[in-house]
Amino acid sequence: MGTRLAASVIVLAGVAALLWVALGGNSTNTATSATTVAATTQAPSTETDEPTRETTELVEISIPEPENFGPRMDLVDLDGWLNTDATSIDDFNGQVVLVEMWTFGCFNCKARIPFNQSYYEQFAGDNFEMIGVHAPEFSFEADVANIEQALIDLGVTWPIALDTDKKNFRAWQPGTRSFWPRTYIIDQNGEIRYDHIGEGKYEEARETIQYLLDNPPPPLTAP
Repeated sequence: MGTRLAASVIVLAGVAALLWVALGGNSTNTATSATTVAATTQAPSTETDEPTRETTELVEISIPEPENFGPRMDLVDLDGWLNTDATSIDDFNGQVVLVEMWTFGCFNCKARIPFNQSYYEQFAGDNFEMIGVHAPEFSFEADVANIEQALIDLGVTWPIALDTDKKNFRAWQPGTRSFWPRTYIIDQNGEIRYDHIGEGKYEEARETIQYLLDNPPPPLTAP
């Protein structure tokens, strides 16, 4: 009889503990995680060119020195430029240059614009420039009049290279998939020092620009 009573008490105690946890009670044996991870979610697609999906960024990362991804490519076979008298990406040699693959109808591209505007305002006159390589996803985004109006509506004042056939959009993104937006930061020697797909990492981009302006690489020597 004593054994059954003890067993019943143990069972009741266990049930009570489970109810306490289910109702929001805490337990010293319950481990919880304080780490939240934000990620870019991409819907499956068979297309080769893909806009990125919305990203929630929780933590900005400081970087002591930007990685070097190698020399940038040229921008070739363009259909012209807007917001500038430049005729070639070479016109920006010797500067820190942010190059972004984008199109004005892309939600994720538009989400980056306020941050790009802040870079342009902060670093204007500091040997820094930006180039938006406009590569249309849809036919209405290829119309120059529509692009010009979108630049006004979105407040885009930096140079725009018209990549209507997406040749540079794809050449700069080798492989089977290309993305809107994709952001590169290029140092004074023409080396890519930042490469990011989609939204987010805005402060990392800002820190990369500031680092390169404060610590210009030594000039490349001819072989």
